[in-house]
Amino acid sequence: MIAKFVPDTKISFLFQVLRHSPVACTVVLPGGASYLFGEGESRFTLTIHNLNFLATAFDELGFAQSYINKDIDLDGDMTAVMQLRSYVKDRIPVSAWLKFMHELLFRNETHINRKAISDHYQHGNDLYLSFIDHRYRFYSQGIFKHPEESLEDASEHKLEQMFEALQLKPGMRLLDIGGGWGGVAQYCGSRGVQVTELTLGEDSYQYIDALIKDQQLPCKVLLQDFLTYTPEEPFDAIVIYGVIEHIINYKRFTERIWDCLKPGGLLFLDASASIVKYDVSAFARKYIWTGTHTFLCLQELIQELLFGGMEVMRVVNESAHYGCTMRHWAERLDANRDSIVAQWGEPLYRAFRLYLWGGSQAFPEFLQAYHLVARKTGKKPTVPNKLRRWIGWIGR
Repeated sequence: MIAKFVPDTKISFLFQVLRHSPVACTVVLPGGASYLFGEGESRFTLTIHNLNFLATAFDELGFAQSYINKDIDLDGDMTAVMQLRSYVKDRIPVSAWLKFMHELLFRNETHINRKAISDHYQHGNDLYLSFIDHRYRFYSQGIFKHPEESLEDASEHKLEQMFEALQLKPGMRLLDIGGGWGGVAQYCGSRGVQVTELTLGEDSYQYIDALIKDQQLPCKVLLQDFLTYTPEEPFDAIVIYGVIEHIINYKRFTERIWDCLKPGGLLFLDASASIVKYDVSAFARKYIWTGTHTFLCLQELIQELLFGGMEVMRVVNESAHYGCTMRHWAERLDANRDSIVAQWGEPLYRAFRLYLWGGSQAFPEFLQAYHLVARKTGKKPTVPNKLRRWIGWIGR
């Protein structure tokens, strides 16, 4: 039987918060007692197995760890769970900050990128292919023309808008930074575009190489960091889908873009974004994206592109599309729960479940997403020296 509200000294703080919850939910205590909070039908159930959870219940990392370690269970509507995120504070542990600053200040960028990619993708292709789209296998936002559209169609629209924006034609040479699972090579290569794929992931490299050979595409893949890549000749266009989050030095990134593009060549970039650079939650920093991963800081990237001789042609907000994409991913992850748990274990499934459902509700309240198109101008402008940059920073 569910009581409307029964005070208890051990859990009084939790109860006081949930008492005013905008989302109806049920809390089940270790002894089996159940309590209903909010108005209307309960949308999810929080089952507490270990009361030690209450010590960190309102800390995002602590809450996540309790779920991952099975001290609590969450059943029901996960979108409703994430609507209560504002009640949970995100506190970055001092040790995590120190580790982040050490890597930011003292580690080589190429080393950091390679380790971060290795850490996130160490589980092999099958984990990600269990929830991303099956047609082009993108791990960044699709473009939905209407809410009921499939994830596969949204990924194709993503490619269509890039192909059109870059004005690609058969015989042109395209550089894809961060090849993923070969979606760009598959789509553009089948239309006669010569694609060079760069990837840091060994599994990604092998997957794309097999795809190119199987479909006989006019493409190639290199196991190579973009920041150290020097092409034999400049490209007609460059695309970078969801990879700028791993490249924190926008000045160096822009310099490499300049060197890799022909005069008049076009860049298409998309990414998840935050208003403040390095604004990544403690949970994501520990369980999902290690190293110096940061969401795109749009204003800083645009500044460096302009300093670096690029003309920004357009910027489009795609926040709603990213939220919808992550909802599809989360639903597919849940649908494949049994096979994921059997192969990678319950803790990994739970971590990714929080990550994907949390992301589905994070846009646009906490995060944004954009794509931009930029063109290489005929003459590289004079870049402000360090003193001018410092004065500009102080002026903020």
